[in-house]
Amino acid sequence: MSSRPLVPGLIAEGETDEGFLGIVISRQLRELTWMSPYAVDVEATEVVSCDREHLVTALEELAADCHLLFTHDDERERRRRDGVRYHSHYLVPVIGLGETEGWLLADPAAWAKLEGSDLSRLPARPRDVERISDPAGVLATTVPRRGKPARDYFEYIGRNIDLAVLAQVPAYANWVAETRNALKGLGYL
Repeated sequence: MSSRPLVPGLIAEGETDEGFLGIVISRQLRELTWMSPYAVDVEATEVVSCDREHLVTALEELAADCHLLFTHDDERERRRRDGVRYHSHYLVPVIGLGETEGWLLADPAAWAKLEGSDLSRLPARPRDVERISDPAGVLATTVPRRGKPARDYFEYIGRNIDLAVLAQVPAYANWVAETRNALKGLGYL
């Protein structure tokens, strides 16, 4: 049986997106397509970094090569009921990620594997990461004190965070539901 490729694309707004979200997106897509009636080959997330002014250009660039696109919602898009929208003549689903800053902090067990991590400011329940007013500040105090910037740990956390724990964060659960619907619309599920 031949496999169907699935190439995700991400419009990155910063280092967190590139190092953490790109990995989590591919991992979650593998999880979602595991029960597909087809063999699905989820490829690495293609990432384009850009600012708001160049968003449309970045979407067009990724739409030519990707099956699904992920970007952050702005206030206007958050009011829409259906988070999935389509972009360009390629008709590629664009799925808003919402607020992702606290997602890195949802699984204390992933941080506990890094010797020297300070877990004291991490919330007891994963969903409570959405209540953290300064996720960057909490992240800065959580990372091991080895003289490395927080971004050096994004890839590790992306690979090791428990997706079931992350799914307890409401914004993440909403993103997974929208992604599942888009995959159904594309015939992957």
